Amino acid sequence: MSETATAGTSKPTGHLAENILFFSRTLRAAGLPVGPGKTLEAVKAAEAVGLERRDDFYWALHAVFVNRRDQQEIFDQTFHMFWRNPRILERMMGMMLPEVTDSNASHMEKDTLNRRVAEAFAKDQPEQQGEGEETEEEQLEIDAALTFSSSELLQEMDFEQMSAEEIEEAKKAIQNMRLPLQEVPTRRFRPNPRGRRADMRASLRSALRGGGDIIPLRWKEREKRRPPLVILCDISGSMARYSRMVLHFMHRLTNDRDRVHSFVFGTRLTNVTRPLRNRDIDLALDKISHEVLDWSGGTRIGACLHSFNRDWSRRVLGQGAVVLLISDGLDREGAEGVAEEMERLHKSCRRLIWLNPLLRYDGYAPKSMGAQAMIRHVDELRTVHNLKSLKDLAGALSAETPGRRKEIGEWLEKIA
Repeated sequence: MSETATAGTSKPTGHLAENILFFSRTLRAAGLPVGPGKTLEAVKAAEAVGLERRDDFYWALHAVFVNRRDQQEIFDQTFHMFWRNPRILERMMGMMLPEVTDSNASHMEKDTLNRRVAEAFAKDQPEQQGEGEETEEEQLEIDAALTFSSSELLQEMDFEQMSAEEIEEAKKAIQNMRLPLQEVPTRRFRPNPRGRRADMRASLRSALRGGGDIIPLRWKEREKRRPPLVILCDISGSMARYSRMVLHFMHRLTNDRDRVHSFVFGTRLTNVTRPLRNRDIDLALDKISHEVLDWSGGTRIGACLHSFNRDWSRRVLGQGAVVLLISDGLDREGAEGVAEEMERLHKSCRRLIWLNPLLRYDGYAPKSMGAQAMIRHVDELRTVHNLKSLKDLAGALSAETPGRRKEIGEWLEKIA
């Protein structure tokens, strides 16, 4: 390399650091936790790996900005959109990267891009607004009854179609949810003057204290308690678009009541109950990302259910537990062993509810082998793709009887 080239490389006159700054702002607007420290690390990483190869530059920034698997897709789309100019590599070689302007954003193919990433690019552009003008943002109001007053659209909107801002609002709504669970009678009794069953021991003790001439009757009733709640969540690639919001839902349930046991599965089963008990959702998800090794991979429903039935069912399914099985029913092993394990799981719990995001489609039918094996052994089938579906789930868990057995029976007749 000539001395002139060396001198030009040692003292760049371009905008590499400035463009990395714009890139980090775009990632932050798209939902990634990016701060000034990571921006400085990204600049150092780019200088360390050099600019001869685009792949090296990509993975250098990836190592800095991506901490969890669910952030990889957003980073990948944002990177290819931001550095999409076909001449960008040649300009990077000369450290003369162009500044990000409105002209770049106006030529994006928005119909093929992730909505959150597209809006993140729009946020980076300067807004033409007067100094005295103020934007009015409609606040999202949440109450304990799971009603949302900002817009009915947020309740109906699919998690997959939400922008970064709408996802944050949905997360806040989920964190303020309370999921009622029907109380069931136990074997124990407690004193109650209005009870319908006489408490003979308490009556005799009261009579002895009074001399035994009169036996005042004491009454009792059965104690009621919420049954344990067990959540089995599919985190395979086909569920990746919903698993993040579902994890927020699971975190809320775990911190809202006692005796909640949470598991995630893809190609293997992982107990995430202890990480989800952390009050800080970010710390909880960070711990889960280190413990779960099969995120966004394949699905082995039969093997994972077998692992649960063998190792965990006797520990967590006692006292009439309710099981929420969150999955789309797609199995890479052709539903091998799914029917047997679902039957055992169904017989071990009080109630088995299958939450399937594919049910949001009006023409959905359980055509896959895994779905056909699962639907034969569930008490209820519901969708889980937006906030309204979570609200409906709260009502279903409070109901005395399952509300959709008739619909399941119709499906069973079709696939018989």
